[in-house]
Amino acid sequence: MSGNRNRRKALLASAVLVGGALLVTACQDTDGSVDNGAAQSSSPSADVGSPSASASASEDAASDGPSESPSSGASDEASDQASDEPSAGSGSDGSGVRQECGANDLSWSTRSESQAGGYILVMAKAKSGITCVLPAALPTVAFGSDGTEAGPVEQSVGKPVTLSGSTVAYAGVNPKSTNTDGGKELDSIIVAVGNEDPNPVSLKVGTITVDKPVVTNWHTAPTDAVPFN
Repeated sequence: MSGNRNRRKALLASAVLVGGALLVTACQDTDGSVDNGAAQSSSPSADVGSPSASASASEDAASDGPSESPSSGASDEASDQASDEPSAGSGSDGSGVRQECGANDLSWSTRSESQAGGYILVMAKAKSGITCVLPAALPTVAFGSDGTEAGPVEQSVGKPVTLSGSTVAYAGVNPKSTNTDGGKELDSIIVAVGNEDPNPVSLKVGTITVDKPVVTNWHTAPTDAVPFN
């Protein structure tokens, strides 16, 4: 009887030991599966970008791109082109077309010359800031209280002359084209740009004898304004 009891105790002890070992092994397997699951569930989240990160990357890319829009470039080009267009200045009619000179647009002077029997060289220059055109026509030159006008010494009218800056126009006046001893003694002439000029000027020329006076066209060189008969 005592031998059977001892064998039963030994079997029970062995069973207890085996059960404990199985229990420990089961616990280890459970913990490992949990840890592996946690590791697997956490690793994909590191590979996939969050929406906020994507939006931030898009904003950075947009800020790094060119800041100037096509419309601003086009407007700058149009402004440069507009700045290159000629504008109407002094001496124009506001549309860019040059206007005809009037006597009051010009600075006047005279000089006595001995060539061709003696004549008066009339010089006209645009005043500062003015650009205007002397027409292809004789200057109007009158003498004395009776308004005797000088006739043409050239057979055809000249070309228009644009006056601006330092450009000077010249006309030669011969106050006496006859070979007689008659004539009027005067010391000034009246000059206008055409018969319709409302502001003729009086120019001192010294004492001259006037008899059938003649005048040249406007020229840009004084040598072309000698009034040969």
